[in-house]
Amino acid sequence: MYKKTTLPNGIRIVTESLQHSKVVSVGVWVDVGSRDEHDLNSGSAHFVEHMLFKGTESRSAQDIAREFDVLGGSANAFTTRENTCLHATVLAKNLPVLADLFSDLLTRSLFADDEIERERQVILQEIHMVEDMPDDHIHDLFSPLLWGRHPLGKTILGSHEIVAAMDSRKLKEYMQKYYTADKIIIAAAGNVIHDDFVSLWQEKFEKFGKTSEPDLERDAPRQLSSSSKVYAKPLEQAHVLLGTYGLSVIDPDRYIYLLLNVVLGGNMSSRLFQEIREKRGLAYSIYSYAASYCDCGYLAIYLGVDRESVNESLTLIAKEINQLQDAPVSEAELANAKDFIKSGLFMSMENMEAIMTRIARNEMYFGKYIPLDEVVSSIDEISAENILQLSCTLFGRRKLTIAGLGPLENAGIDLRS
Repeated sequence: MYKKTTLPNGIRIVTESLQHSKVVSVGVWVDVGSRDEHDLNSGSAHFVEHMLFKGTESRSAQDIAREFDVLGGSANAFTTRENTCLHATVLAKNLPVLADLFSDLLTRSLFADDEIERERQVILQEIHMVEDMPDDHIHDLFSPLLWGRHPLGKTILGSHEIVAAMDSRKLKEYMQKYYTADKIIIAAAGNVIHDDFVSLWQEKFEKFGKTSEPDLERDAPRQLSSSSKVYAKPLEQAHVLLGTYGLSVIDPDRYIYLLLNVVLGGNMSSRLFQEIREKRGLAYSIYSYAASYCDCGYLAIYLGVDRESVNESLTLIAKEINQLQDAPVSEAELANAKDFIKSGLFMSMENMEAIMTRIARNEMYFGKYIPLDEVVSSIDEISAENILQLSCTLFGRRKLTIAGLGPLENAGIDLRS
C-alpha cells in the first residue's frame, strides 16, 4: 500500500508497505545534480555527496562506515545530472538507527578541511579512472556536442581544475543553497509502517525549513545543430557515440520512446545488435539507450569497433534508423519489445530498492504515485504506427551528433556517413 505525507516544511515522505518483505529500502532523494551548477562550481553536487560520509558533529568518517556495516544490507549514494540520493536497505528493526544516521549526515556534516583534501584526491582519481575507460569517457565527450555550454554538457564529476580548488566554504554554500525542504523526498519500500516512518524523520529534518529561491529554477537547454568530433587516442578500438534529441521524463510519449529504444538497440534481439554483432560480427559492443531529464532528453547509440569497421558500421546504423522511419515494426517485434519492458517492470517489483526508487522518481517528476497497472496498460496500448511516427519525429532524416574516440587520426574515417 502506497502512502504520502508532506511535512510542515515541505519535505515529502512516500512509502510503499509490503509486509511480506523482511527488509526496508530507504532513500533520501534531493532534486539537485550536476545541471544545478555553473562554470565555476562544476562537480559541487558530486563532491557534497562524497563529503556527507566524511564526518559529522557526533560521528567520524570511520564511525559512519562502521555503523553502515553493522546495519548490514547495503548502503550507498550517487549523484546524477538531476538528483542526489543516499540510500540503504536494512532489516525493518534497524530503521530508527538508519534514520538517525541519515539525518546526521544531512544536517550535521562538518566538511572538515582535512577530510576535503583526502576526498579531493579520491575524486580526482575517479575522474582519471573514467578517462582511462573509453567506453565510459565517450559519453562525457558526447554531452558537450549535444548540449553545448549548458550544465547538461558538463561531467557529473567536474573538471580537474574546479575540483582541485574546492574548499569547505564553497561546498557548504552549495549545500545550503540547494538542499532545501522543497527539493527533498524521503522514500521507503518494504516492511514499513507509514505513520511510524514519518515520526522517525519529522523532528530530525525540521532544520530544512526554507524553500529554494526562484532564481535557482533550471534553464532548459536549447537544441543545437548536429556536429561531429574526433578525439584521437592510441587505443585498440574506436569508440563511437551518436545520437539525437529525445523526450523528457514526463513526455506523454515516454512509453513509445522506451519501446522505440528497445527495438533499435535496447536488447540482444534488437535490430542493431542482430545486424551489426550477430549477423556481421563487426562489433562486440553495440547498444542504444534513451536518456531523459525533467525538460529534455536524447536517444543515443554506442559502438565499440575496430577502426577499419567504423564506416561500415555507421552505414548499417543509418540504414536501420531509416527503416524505422519507412515502415512500421512488425506485430511480433512490437509484442516482443512490450514483453521485454513489462518483464523488467514485474521483476523489479521483487526488489525493494527498485520499488523505492520508482516511487521516489514518480513523486519527484510527476508529484504523484503511478500504479504499475497504469504503466502496463499504457505500454499495451502502443501501436506500431506510434513507433513509426515517433521515429520520424526524432530522427527526421537529419544527421546525428557524433563523437569518436580512439585510433581515428588521419584514418579517413567519415563520422558523418
